Amino acid sequence: MPVKKTKSRSNNFLVQGAILAVAGILVRLIGLAYRVPLLRIIGSEGMGYYSTAYNLYAIILLLSSYSLPLAVSKMVSARIAKNEYKNAGKILRAALIYATIVGGIGFCVVFFGADYFASSLYRMPLAKYALKSLAPTIWIMAYLGVLRGYFQGHSTMVPTAVSQIFEQVINAAVSVGAAYYLCEMAIKGAKGNDVKAAYGAAGGTIGTGAGTVAAILIMFVFLFLTAGKRRKSLREDKASKRESFSHITKVLILTVIPVIASTAIYNINSVLDGMVFGQSMKALGLEYETSRLYGIYTGGYLVLVNVPVAIANAMSSSLIPTVSRSFSGGDKGDVNSKISMVIRFATIVSFPCAIGLAVISVPVMGILFNSADDAILASYLMIIGSAVVVLYSISTVTNAILQGTNLINRPVKNAAISLVIHFIVLYILLFAFKSNVIGLVFGNMVFALSMCILNARSIRKNLYYRQEVIKTFLMPFICAGIMGIAVYMAYAGLRMFTQSRALLTMIPVAVGVPVYAILLISTRTISKNEILQMPKGKKLVSILQKVRLLK
Repeated sequence: MPVKKTKSRSNNFLVQGAILAVAGILVRLIGLAYRVPLLRIIGSEGMGYYSTAYNLYAIILLLSSYSLPLAVSKMVSARIAKNEYKNAGKILRAALIYATIVGGIGFCVVFFGADYFASSLYRMPLAKYALKSLAPTIWIMAYLGVLRGYFQGHSTMVPTAVSQIFEQVINAAVSVGAAYYLCEMAIKGAKGNDVKAAYGAAGGTIGTGAGTVAAILIMFVFLFLTAGKRRKSLREDKASKRESFSHITKVLILTVIPVIASTAIYNINSVLDGMVFGQSMKALGLEYETSRLYGIYTGGYLVLVNVPVAIANAMSSSLIPTVSRSFSGGDKGDVNSKISMVIRFATIVSFPCAIGLAVISVPVMGILFNSADDAILASYLMIIGSAVVVLYSISTVTNAILQGTNLINRPVKNAAISLVIHFIVLYILLFAFKSNVIGLVFGNMVFALSMCILNARSIRKNLYYRQEVIKTFLMPFICAGIMGIAVYMAYAGLRMFTQSRALLTMIPVAVGVPVYAILLISTRTISKNEILQMPKGKKLVSILQKVRLLK
C-alpha cells in the first residue's frame, strides 16, 4: 500500500506540473505571437521603453507580491495534509489583507516614481508612460497571486493554468490594439518618432493590466465553483489545533519574507542589467542606441529563452506543495525521489530546447524583427547564449527544492552571492571590455551558473542527496547534440527550396522532436518505468511498444 501511495503522489505531481507546463508553453507561444505585430508597431526603440518599464514593474512585483503563490501554497498544503481546512481558510484571508497593503504600496511607488526611474536610473525618460500604465497591475497581481497560491496548495494547477491562458489571450489582443491606437494618436498629434514609440510601449503595458483583470475574474469563477467542496471540508474539519488569525499572519510574513528575498535577488539581475547597460552606453557616447539594443536583447533573446524555462517554472510550482508535505511527514525517500525526478525532467527538456534555439535562431528572429540588422544581432545573441536555458531551468527547480524543504533561507544566500558575482562580471564586460549588449548575455549566464552550483551544494549538504550525472546530464546532452545536427541538416536542406521563415522554423522543429524522443528511448536515457510515471504514461508505453521502440 505505501508503494502505491507514493506512485500515486508522484504521478499527481507530474500531472499537475504537466498541466501548468502546457499552459506555460501556450502562454509563451501566445506571447511570441503577439510580440511580432507589437514589435513592428512600436519598433525596437519602443520595445526598449516597454522592456525598461516591464523590468522595473517586475522587480516591484517581486518585492511586493510575486512570491505570494509560492508562500501561500506552501502554507496551505501543510495544513491540508493535516486536514486543517479552517486554518487553511484563515491563511487565505490573511494573505488577501497582506496583498492589499503591499499591492497598494507597489502601485504608489511605480506610479508616482515613474519620472525618476525612467529619467535618472534608466536614462530613458519616455519610458515613464509605460511605467504609469503598468502601475495598477501591481495591485491586481497581488490578489491574483494569493488566489493562485491557495488553489496550488490544494494540489490543483487547473485554475492557475486556465487563468494564465485567458490572461495572455486578453493581454495579446489589448496590447496590439492599444499600441496601434496610441501610435496613431501620436502620429496625428505630430509628436515625433520617439514619442510615438513611447506611446506604443504604453499601449503594450495596458494590455498587461487588461490580462490581469481577466485572470482574476477567472479565479473568482473557480472560487464560486468550488465553494460547496470547501464548505464540506470545513464541516469535516475535526482538527483540535486552531491557529489564531494573528499567528497565521505572523507565519505568513515569516514565510513570505525569505521567499520574496530569494526571488527578488534571483530576478533583480534583469533590472540591474538595464541600469548598468544604460550607464555604460552613456559612458561610450552611444546613449542614442540604448533603447534599440536593449529592446533586441529583451524582445528577442530573453523572450525566446523564457519559453522553455516556463516548463521548469511550472514543475517548480507543482513541486513545492508536494515536497513540503513529504518533508513535513519525514518521508526522506519520497523527497529524494522527487528531487531526482524533477532535475532529470528539467535537463531532458532544456538541453534540446537550448540547442534547437541556437540552430534555428536566424529564421525565428527573422519572424520577430522587421529589421534585418536587428534580427541578425538577436540571432547572434541566441547562438552564444542559448546555454542559459539549461542553467536557468536547473537553478529554478533547485530553488523550488530548497524552498519546499524548509531551507528557504538558502536560496536567499545563494542568490545574493550570485548577484554580486554577476554585477562584478557585468561591470567588467561592459566598462572594461566594452562588450556592449553581448556583455548582458554573458553576465546572465554567469548568474545562472553560479545559482546552479550553489544550489547543488546546498542540496547535497543539507538533504544528503547525491546527484546522478550520466543519465541526468551527459546522455540528454549527447542526444540533444545529435538532434541538433539533424535539425541543422533539415534547416540547411530547406533553405535550398524556400526562404519562408515560418517553414524554416516549423519543419526543422518537427524533425527534431521525434529524433530526440527516439534517441532518449533507444539509448535507455529514459526507462519504461519512468515513462509509466509520466502523464498518460501507459498510453505512451503502448504506442512505443507497437512501433517496437520499447519491449
